[in-house]
Amino acid sequence: MSPYHSCKEPQKTIQEIARDLTGSVLSVKVIQADEDRRRLIFSEKEASWLKFSNKINVGDTYQAKVGSVEDYGAFVHLRFPDGSYHLTGLVHVSEVSWDLVHDVRDILTEGDDVRVKIINIDREKSRITLSIKQLEEDPLLETLDKVIHKDASVHTNSLDSNGSSNIEPLPGLETIIEELLQEDGIYDIIISRQGFEKRVVSQDLQLWLSNAPATGDQFTLLARAGRQVQEIQLTTSLDQEGIKRALQRVLERVP
Repeated sequence: MSPYHSCKEPQKTIQEIARDLTGSVLSVKVIQADEDRRRLIFSEKEASWLKFSNKINVGDTYQAKVGSVEDYGAFVHLRFPDGSYHLTGLVHVSEVSWDLVHDVRDILTEGDDVRVKIINIDREKSRITLSIKQLEEDPLLETLDKVIHKDASVHTNSLDSNGSSNIEPLPGLETIIEELLQEDGIYDIIISRQGFEKRVVSQDLQLWLSNAPATGDQFTLLARAGRQVQEIQLTTSLDQEGIKRALQRVLERVP
């Protein structure tokens, strides 16, 4: 059946919707004809695809409603200009959020209203691939201020009497810093600021390489684990690609 019905009357089960359609005129496509068993199987969903799929293109954005949530992603119904939901696409778990998603159900629930972007259309298989995260800002951000929500706290760095940072590095970060200092072209590293978010995205240590170009010989990295985010300043002669390669080498060495 087309998602039109379940989105119009979300409080009803599919069986109740089917019973209420008795006597209605529907547009359907024959998807199986078994002459021996005198059986015909129709699809209203396939008929909707034939009617509406030529109206969609990769890159289009739609208001949508979550139809069901699975381990691998969420099936989402697209809302068309007539106000009805005619086609369904999949938001894979990797396209739900820029953050690491362990369980899609922690973020999306059946019936949620979301905005999605079409990132692929397989017209032969009648499949639409959607993304939620591509309508959000990429978290390869420039400063700590953009990572921390406005109502969360940001703490600037304080220095001890020797001029050293007294911010305790996130678990595992100190080893990475020590290894980075062994790389050619990286001369000094300090944790300049840290902040605390209200929500926990992942307990695992995550390193983000800033999209911003280096300022003089200064380059910014961001590290996050749990609720903590730390801003790391590198004094380096490397460009962005050089820093990326240095990070890759370090992460290969660090267990």
